[in-house]
Parts: sequence; C-alpha cells; structure tokens
Amino acid sequence: MKKKALVVHSGGMDSSICLALAIQEFGRQEVISVSFKYGQRHAPELDQAAKICDDWKVDHIELPIDCLQEITESALMNKKIPIEHLPGQLPNTLVVGRNGLMAHLAAIHIDHLGGECIYMGVIGVDGSHSGYRDCSRAYMDSVETTLKLDLDNPRFQIRTPLVHLSKKETLELAQQLGVLDYLLKTTVTCYEGISMAGCKTCPACRLRNEGLRQFLKENPNFITPYPF
Repeated sequence: MKKKALVVHSGGMDSSICLALAIQEFGRQEVISVSFKYGQRHAPELDQAAKICDDWKVDHIELPIDCLQEITESALMNKKIPIEHLPGQLPNTLVVGRNGLMAHLAAIHIDHLGGECIYMGVIGVDGSHSGYRDCSRAYMDSVETTLKLDLDNPRFQIRTPLVHLSKKETLELAQQLGVLDYLLKTTVTCYEGISMAGCKTCPACRLRNEGLRQFLKENPNFITPYPF
C-alpha cells in the first residue's frame, strides 16, 4: 500500500477538517487516517474517527499507545480525576509530549508508505486558552526539523492548516468544504466523550460551542443539527 499523506485523526472536528483538506488535495485513495488509542477518557472519539473514514471511503488504522498511562498522569486518561484548569496552572488534561509522540509515529508510517507529509489538527487557540504547549506552529516546526533528520528527507512536512485559525474560522472552513453539518453531527470534541454539544462544561466543549455561536452570528441561515 502506498499513500501520499497521513492524517493524525482523533475523531474530533479539527482533525476531521484536516482529513477533508487532505482528501481535497490528494484524493481519498492517496490518504490514510491514523488514530491513536492512549486510554483517553473520551474514547468514543475513536469510534467516530472510524465511522468518518468509512463514510468518506478513506483507509484508517488505530494504533495503541496505552503506555502513556504508565509513564505519566492526566485527567484526560483517568476518569477518577476531575477536569480542572486552575488560574496560573497548566490544565490537568495536558498529556505531556502526546502530539510530538503522535507526529513521530505518524511520520515513520507515512515514510514507510512512500509519502512525505502528515496533517495534524492542532490549533493555536488551544495553546493560548488551554495551556497545551504542543499545539503551536513553533512546536511543530521543531518536531518537523527533527523528523527531516530521522527520515533523511528534507521534503518532509507536518501540515497544520488550522493552527492560526480561531474556532469560528475552522467552522467557516468546514462550511466551505461542504462538511460542517456532517461533522457537527459526527465528531466528538467533548472530554467526557459526549457527542454533538457535549457536556457543555469542559474546556473543549466551551471552546467549540463558543466558536459555533460566533459562526451563527455571521451565518444566521445555517441551521445547527442540535441545540447548544
């Protein structure tokens, strides 16, 4: 099997938009979706990633990296820990090194398949609002530099098409791609694994739903598939 692009695909809105962009550029037959199972409390997102790929006729694999639970701790991997983001502190949902690890594994696989780029749905607003330091373009530039050496390929790219967008702007992009209604119904963003509007209280839900409110102000004719 040969592929031109790999999408690190959580089953959430942002990574699914990246999947749509990769399909648009390379064609569905040249793209592979890879999801990582690391004991996340919002594990239903993995089922949704598989469903989206089935609906869009894209090859999909799921890789276990459950060892993360053995070497670090996060509320994102332990339902017994209440989700908190206290003032002046990092959120307890931060999984240290997660995006870098996923990028490395994804790069190794797409190199094996003959491709030279991976997509990651990181968005800078997650870093500024949620304290996720591995969601910036600067972080990805550093990882990309290392991977070019690892792969001995100066052409290798980590593509982060959403990194400088607001949540509202990501929804506008999904609308332009013709997938917004579908993704609002299908993706899981909530840290508790609740679909659509989610729990409405976790940081991920608040960010997504506020972005949707802003989008609706400028697109009043769009009908949301669920109340929020």
